[in-house]
Formats: sequence, structure tokens, C-alpha cells
Amino acid sequence: MNDITQILKNDGFKGFISVGNLMQSHKIIPAHSGVYILLRLKDSEPEFLERGTGGFFKRKNPKNPNVSVAELKDNWISNAAIVYIGKGTSLKTRLGSYLRFGEGKFATHWGGRYIWQLKDSRELVVCWKTMDEDPRVVEERMIAKFKKEHGGRRPFANLKD
Repeated sequence: MNDITQILKNDGFKGFISVGNLMQSHKIIPAHSGVYILLRLKDSEPEFLERGTGGFFKRKNPKNPNVSVAELKDNWISNAAIVYIGKGTSLKTRLGSYLRFGEGKFATHWGGRYIWQLKDSRELVVCWKTMDEDPRVVEERMIAKFKKEHGGRRPFANLKD
């Protein structure tokens, strides 16, 4: 599965830092638009948490980010290292919000919340690619490619195309 890191590096992705390390310091994340990917590089099946580390979405009428373990298992794709594809007009701002959410804080980043119900979420690897092209278009293209390679299924934590 580590072949994916080399493929992504060849495609211009940078970073490849654990979620846990990025939570300690966001300084390395560029403040440029782009896409990012979360990778789970273990071959073993994950352990899902009933209650993840994700915070609640927004302060007014907060929404619980947790779903049932059965739903997580239904979304899991064995042997797929890519577990989430995201985008942002500022990777630093977007990933910062995502990581704060994973630390249990209120955040404005609701997408990818299934990640925080993985017991080993802090061991996931984050990489990113900056671009001048619209990151939403690139994200859609990457999800479509993933779906083509995985029988029409999106990455584990991508809940929409």
C-alpha cells in the first residue's frame, strides 16, 4: 500500500505527515489553494470508535458528528489507502479547521468526520498539493477516479462526490 505515497509524490503531493504531528503544529501547511488526502497505510482492518474525537459542528444547534459503527463498517473499503480527499482555497485554514474538529473542538469543517471515529486517526498521513486550478474541480476529478477504481464507491470519509 505504500506505493500510493510514491505515486502521490510523483504527482506533486507534499507533506506526508501524521495527523498527530500536524495537530501539534500547522506551520508546514501552505496557505495556498489545493487538495489534500488522508491516507491509512496499515494493511489491517481498522478499529472503529462508538464515539470519536470529532467536535460538534457549529456552535448554534450543534450536530453530533458520530455515526453507528455499522455505518462506518459499511463505508470502509478494505485495501484502499486513501480514506479522504478534501480541498480548500487555503489549505492552512481548511486543514487547520479539520484538525481542530478532530481534537474535539467546535469547527466549521463537517466533511470527512468519519475519520475521527477511527481508533488510529492520529496515525493517518496527510499530504497536499497546491494549485492555481479550482481545487473543487480537482477534488471532484480525484473522487471520480477513486470511484472508477473501487466499484463506484467514494473514499471512506467522503460522503458526497
